[in-house]
Amino acid sequence: MDRLPRLDRIDLNILAELQRHGRITNADLADRVGLSPSPCLARVKRLERAGYIAGYGARLDLARLFRVQVVYTSVTLDNHRREDFDTFEAGLRSVEELTECHLVSGGFDYLLKFVVRDVAHYQSLVEGLLDRHIGISKYFSYIVIKSPILRGEVSVKSLA
Repeated sequence: MDRLPRLDRIDLNILAELQRHGRITNADLADRVGLSPSPCLARVKRLERAGYIAGYGARLDLARLFRVQVVYTSVTLDNHRREDFDTFEAGLRSVEELTECHLVSGGFDYLLKFVVRDVAHYQSLVEGLLDRHIGISKYFSYIVIKSPILRGEVSVKSLA
């Protein structure tokens, strides 16, 4: 197994800057983290190779593009064998409206996040999942009314 490189303060600063400003030029990034461009680029490449940087992309403001509804769904499975979890997860992989799936502890098994056009779209989607017989015993839906705090980034410095 490859050993992951240790992260120092400069690496964490690079990751924080890239998380906030993914399109920043290497020269500007180097300036912000206190390096010259060549060593900065070498560090970014090392962080990419190590898998600390999973990719680059644009955060879209979906509400400006479309009418959308976010729905969280708690799911309890019929049975709790390994194959039941595998069947359920495999049954969800092709659902494009599903943006997050978490196996959780507590009063249910999974917490799902869907982004759909409206409640009717969500209901149709859930009915389709139930028709697939992927092990859903019960589910509860939580319609998001308002999202006063949405962060597109996590403070890597606070986690270090």
